[in-house]
Amino acid sequence: MHCRFLPFVAAVSALVAAVPVCFAAKPGQGFHVLRYELELTPNLETKSISGTEVIKFSSTADGLKAIVFSGNALMIDSATLDGKRVEVSTAHHTVSIDLPEPLQKSKAGTLHIEYHGIPKQGMTFASGSVVTSYAACDWMICSEDTSGDKAIFDLNLHVPAGMTSVASGKQIGRSKDKDGREIHHWRTSMPYSTYLYDFAIGKFTSTTSRQDGVDLVYMSDVASVPEMQTAFQETASMVKFLTEKAGMGLPAKSYTQLLVAGDEAQEAATYSIIGKDNIDPQDDWAIIHELSHQWWGNSITCATWKDFWLNEGFATYMTAAWKQHQHGQSGYDQEMTVARTRYDAVKAKGLDKPLAFPGEYKGRQVIQYSKGALFLDHLRTLLGDDLFWSGIRTYTREHAGGTVTSIDFERSMEKASGRDLSTVFAEWVFGNDSANGTTTNSN
Repeated sequence: MHCRFLPFVAAVSALVAAVPVCFAAKPGQGFHVLRYELELTPNLETKSISGTEVIKFSSTADGLKAIVFSGNALMIDSATLDGKRVEVSTAHHTVSIDLPEPLQKSKAGTLHIEYHGIPKQGMTFASGSVVTSYAACDWMICSEDTSGDKAIFDLNLHVPAGMTSVASGKQIGRSKDKDGREIHHWRTSMPYSTYLYDFAIGKFTSTTSRQDGVDLVYMSDVASVPEMQTAFQETASMVKFLTEKAGMGLPAKSYTQLLVAGDEAQEAATYSIIGKDNIDPQDDWAIIHELSHQWWGNSITCATWKDFWLNEGFATYMTAAWKQHQHGQSGYDQEMTVARTRYDAVKAKGLDKPLAFPGEYKGRQVIQYSKGALFLDHLRTLLGDDLFWSGIRTYTREHAGGTVTSIDFERSMEKASGRDLSTVFAEWVFGNDSANGTTTNSN
């Protein structure tokens, strides 16, 4: 990460006084973003971007002195708060904006930031296309580690003439800019976490089908319409299957699958990015896994990364459940054997952790994905199919559009089953004596 400029300090005493203001806060701390409004122009030739961003926020604490976002490699050209110029500093892997005066709790503000640069990650430029994936805070100003801070995403994307785009949300209009580019206007209908903000520009071929009131869109610059229809031939059936398991339809009334080169497999708000290398008629794990996230992860989002298993464990388990539906018990058993093998390897190295473990550790991904899926399998065995799926539906309906913790999931399962599940949740999720939702193994 680069330090772009620091406020001029006339004396050492002033610098010392500024340190707690600029660097004590963590990205996303002390405020809630309500809306990101972004005017973005990617340059496919220079692999750079320029943007104008409006961030509407409210303070969640008294005496807020700085708005701090995640650091990136972008150059900040100017910044204002409610029309007044503010200083921006970039150090300690943050973008910190000093407020002219402290904000009290619940006070709202509007930041206006102009920037340009070459993102270090999260944006892949190819011949005639650009695709983003999972690292929005490298190509815009936002907080990447605040999964529970959901906001509306409003994007005006400047697209070279003759190209198409896809982005988080729904395209609500088009216009022209002064340089002859098209401006594609995208907006989400509900708040999403920043890691789900994505877009792609290219000469994409597309086709659309409709299933139970949902538009299913397939786009690609590496495959023809027949190839896409073959690759995604089970998507409609998957939507129907997951709708039944969730007890509710797709959160958005459309879903796009973007087929690209490589081995990409990434969910975004209202669409997914699937690499052509992950298309296998015999194993459609990438398609069902990323589709599952539209419910578990995108609509219902872990409040903090501590409970990330509620995103990934669910998507991993729904892959197994889908294969059981399609191929019988052997398909399910095969997926659970993969999860068990990966988890056992981590346990053998002494790296096992409770699912809701807050610290950093080796084997984290296996715990969140594989152990999460194994825990759901354990719950299903314990409760039986009827009560288990009733609990999943209760949990999904109660928390759609919101953020959750593991305690929320436990309460939904207990409500649906009529059983006290504190012991099993303590064993798998919280740690040995943590039925109240606190873990004994935090660091």
